[in-house]
Amino acid sequence: MIFISEERKIRADGRAYNELRPIKIEAGVLERADGSAYVEVGGNKILACVYGPKESYMRRFLRPDTGVIKVRYNMAPFSVDTRKRPGPDRRSNEISKITADALCPALMLEGFPRSMVEVSIEVIAAEGGTRCAGVTAAAVALADAGIPMKDIPAGCAAGKMDDEVVLDLSEIEDKNGQADVPLVIMPRTGEITLLQADGNLTDEEFEEAIELAIEGCMQVSEVQKEALKTCYSQE
Repeated sequence: MIFISEERKIRADGRAYNELRPIKIEAGVLERADGSAYVEVGGNKILACVYGPKESYMRRFLRPDTGVIKVRYNMAPFSVDTRKRPGPDRRSNEISKITADALCPALMLEGFPRSMVEVSIEVIAAEGGTRCAGVTAAAVALADAGIPMKDIPAGCAAGKMDDEVVLDLSEIEDKNGQADVPLVIMPRTGEITLLQADGNLTDEEFEEAIELAIEGCMQVSEVQKEALKTCYSQE
């Protein structure tokens, strides 16, 4: 059992069912990138950097009416307990695509036709929920790069374990849990730009998980804004 309380109060790591793991965000951490961010969520440590908008050698992806975004998500071999084989795999390719799809609605690239914004997300340490943390880091890096944006997307997940819906599953909760619902929103409008579900949930549990994840995203959004304010108030 992962819960150590019968009253839906305390989880094994001391959190309540609706409590985020400790979160830290820093913007502008890399001098050589156009924009960058570093995010810690629990044991996750993630670095994101942005280059562009710029002309790209990948001309087949460019569009004459707008700019495009390309995301590369990568987990370092030492980011997990069992050494990961270096290089892209099916999972990293999938997360790269869904991250680009989650970020794209927030970007205003119409003024940059035939250009590309490149985003690199490097997972240095993984402890569950890296796709949401990666989107969160990438969004701050895009804002740091000065990319025109309608909003700064924020990501968080809810899930189900021991028949309870909880917020922000840790790695052990994710592995031993019954369901996972990663979600990304644009906080100003509430528009959902990423919603996935894995596992078994009733309709009521699914709705509860979405509501809980949205609440988590709003909390993450506040930390994102504070990170950007701190970065630029120091200049």
